Amino acid sequence: MSILTKVNSTDTTTPTSTEQEATNETTITSETKTTLVSEEIQKLLPHRYPFLLVDRIIDYIPNKQAVGVKNVTVNEPHFQGHFPGRPLMPGVLIVEAMAQVGGIVLKQMPGFEDRLFVFAGIDKVRFRRQVVPGDQLVMTVELLWVKQRRFSKMRAIAEVDGQIATEGELMFSLIN
Repeated sequence: MSILTKVNSTDTTTPTSTEQEATNETTITSETKTTLVSEEIQKLLPHRYPFLLVDRIIDYIPNKQAVGVKNVTVNEPHFQGHFPGRPLMPGVLIVEAMAQVGGIVLKQMPGFEDRLFVFAGIDKVRFRRQVVPGDQLVMTVELLWVKQRRFSKMRAIAEVDGQIATEGELMFSLIN
């Protein structure tokens, strides 16, 4: 590898195009922000309280995957009626939270920055563990495919304390 040789010696060999691509890829990756706080999430997603269900992105791989966190608190409005005396986070809101993490991946893809995606389908969703106030929901959403630059499908898993709470496949459609 001429790059290593160049650093460790006086060899002035020009890197091959493959080595240049690897170097460019490393540069792009190192410049890409891999974590996002609430204010940065709000610049990407149109959702706002009480429907913004992602508190933080703790890992982001461009065009591939994002890992988001939702801190579940008892003062969220849905717990007043779901269920009094035994608050449970509604499954549909867990799925929505996973979709919002998926939106972070889509909104940062080239050409999609100012576009709006909505649900086109929800497949193979299973609820495996209850989510209650005090839990921290960690959601990993992986892009499976994008078709015709209009439709996409993602695999999503939401966990609490390392246990799967919800998992499934989410499909999105570009509407503008």
